[in-house]
Amino acid sequence: MVKGRKNATVATVVVLVGLLVLNCEMVQAETYVVGGASGWTYGVQTWPYLKTFKSGDILVFNYSPKEHNVVYATEKEYDNCNPSYNSTVYDTGNDKIIIKVGDNYFISGLKDQCAAGLKLVVYAE
Repeated sequence: MVKGRKNATVATVVVLVGLLVLNCEMVQAETYVVGGASGWTYGVQTWPYLKTFKSGDILVFNYSPKEHNVVYATEKEYDNCNPSYNSTVYDTGNDKIIIKVGDNYFISGLKDQCAAGLKLVVYAE
């Protein structure tokens, strides 16, 4: 009889753990293509509207590397459209960037593109 109770207890524990796992919210990064089908191009500033981003989400920047690049910028660099020498520059045309909590600033580092509107801010929770 004791052996039967032990098996029932183990089975109960297994079921409870299974229910806990099913009820836990899985935290998974989402992947977003910046600008949708248009990609990283002028007018992209409105693309994040009505989207909710989380820290760890991945932004994919698609563009022609002959025409653009992406700089993960500071707020000051974004405001001034002037990346510093130690800014992180991406130039593959298919860049995947993991965003952090708060505002994430992106600009084109190529001459006059940022000032012409090739810039983006994405807020992540």
